[in-house]
Amino acid sequence: MKEIILARDARLALRSQAHHLDPVVLLGANGLTDAVMQEIDRELTAHELIKVRVPTDDREEREAIYAEVAEKLGAARVQMIGKLLIFWRPADEADREDPEEAARVAMLTMKTASVAGRREPEKTAPRKRQPLKAEAPKKKVASKKPGEKKKKADPVPRRARPKSKRMTKKAAGARS
Repeated sequence: MKEIILARDARLALRSQAHHLDPVVLLGANGLTDAVMQEIDRELTAHELIKVRVPTDDREEREAIYAEVAEKLGAARVQMIGKLLIFWRPADEADREDPEEAARVAMLTMKTASVAGRREPEKTAPRKRQPLKAEAPKKKVASKKPGEKKKKADPVPRRARPKSKRMTKKAAGARS
């Protein structure tokens, strides 16, 4: 099977999803055996995104294991952090029951993944981002022109009776 090559954005999304996962396959002292490959395949089918722990201290050996597993099982290499290897392989469409899950996987694979050895056609250059313009609330501007005098404020209407001389209905009823 061919290894799946992911685009940068899809790989970053998968890395964030794998952050909280624990390793589900641990390689033993014998290294990468057929039984370990079958277990990784079974876990990829069940979970799509898995972590594998490799106990060896040799970096080149870990990289070789990383490439071999991805090539043989048709998985995508998401990330290698120290002794942890993260793989992703989309589940079969027939196995998926949840339509939201199918849409999520389609978003990850559509136009962001390719099979190793085949190049996707180049698309036109992306549009440049335009900065968002923050619109400030419009301020009230004085309508006075140079040389004009300030307008006087309208006088407050005077009440016929001062407030202190007013009488409520209740007080008027008590007086009579």
